[in-house]
Amino acid sequence: MDKLLVHGGAQLEGSVAISGSKNSSLPILAATLLTKGTCVIRRVPDVSDTNYMIQILQNLGAEVERASGTVIVKAENIKSEAPYELVRKMRASICVMGPLLARLKEASVSMPGGCVIGDRPVDLHLKGLEGLGAEVQMEGGDILVKCEGDLQGAEIPLRGRHGSTVLGTDNLMMAATLAEGTTVIEGAACEPEVTDLADFLNKMGAKIEGAGTRRIVIEGVKELHGTEHRVIPDRIEAGTFLVAAAMAGGPKGVTLKRVNAEHLTAVIDVLQQCGFTIEVGEDTIHLHNGAEKVGCNVTTEPYSGFPTDMQAQFCAMFATMKGLSVVTETIFPQRFMHVPELKRMGADIELEGATAIIKGVESLSAAPVMASDLRASAALVLAGLTAKGVTEINRVYHIDRGYEHIDEKLIDLGARIDRVKE
Repeated sequence: MDKLLVHGGAQLEGSVAISGSKNSSLPILAATLLTKGTCVIRRVPDVSDTNYMIQILQNLGAEVERASGTVIVKAENIKSEAPYELVRKMRASICVMGPLLARLKEASVSMPGGCVIGDRPVDLHLKGLEGLGAEVQMEGGDILVKCEGDLQGAEIPLRGRHGSTVLGTDNLMMAATLAEGTTVIEGAACEPEVTDLADFLNKMGAKIEGAGTRRIVIEGVKELHGTEHRVIPDRIEAGTFLVAAAMAGGPKGVTLKRVNAEHLTAVIDVLQQCGFTIEVGEDTIHLHNGAEKVGCNVTTEPYSGFPTDMQAQFCAMFATMKGLSVVTETIFPQRFMHVPELKRMGADIELEGATAIIKGVESLSAAPVMASDLRASAALVLAGLTAKGVTEINRVYHIDRGYEHIDEKLIDLGARIDRVKE
């Protein structure tokens, strides 16, 4: 098992290329199960989550080739049962359920695993598939879904108590592509990753309108065909590197390449409120780190609001900025497991329910810390960049789930990071 040793004090300057979106790649890879044709997916990031999804596709019977960020899938002969030993490692594996049900009329998927960041139920996924006419049973930790004949289009509300569900929208949208008639998803997730999946499905021959809004309309078709697609840039990786530049950037600043600034409006707005100067190009973002900056208040919201997947990174930044910052988490109220680790490094943070009250300190101090989930681990790396001494981050397999070679990219910008075996 690897750990990272982050040496504090280095200044980051230069440019970094942003990888393809992990959260787009996973449902798009799952969607290849909808056709016997060959699908070519480009800009798939080399992270453990995409590796697990490829293993799941192979276990289901698909032929998969991978080289230099391109994945080629031909799912001509597949089976309906996804294995527990792979599914348990990643929550997003549940998105194979919709495609399998649509194509094979049945699916068996173990209850998924992944980051433990509070209650992340799959009830909305099942509610959506039941709305199309599927029967759902729970048996021995497995979710069994099946239908007699074709799925039937319907109007299905999908909004939960904490907002819309991205993977639930993905699952229902994929299943509905092969349903009979028209399906209307009300309360759909609006995230760019949902739009990217819809674009891929439409290239396969699906008829989907409204992706990126709260109302998606899918007209079912008889079959889908193979296609080629390029995954959108990873907005959370981009946001993480913007925070890295804000915390540890040198006078020349840091430029992000191969990025879509429109997907980062909420993140950029907060950074500008804190006093950072940001220049946006056609597919670049440059952040200047000049005079002293101050914290501000942030509340996580469904897209296009401030993303929950950036909350931990901003907590790390606010911990080192003058003034008082208040961070409220409305999506996953328990998603503050990074706070005790940041406090070990000297951060002044108090939790009141789903709100973190952060008083900026002059500097953090290195300490051994434990990564608890994907985004929390990124926050600890960012904190380590500015801390005095060498921060030892354990369980970095969490960060490898969703960041493509983050340590190597930071090193290219001037950071001092060692990856060693525990």
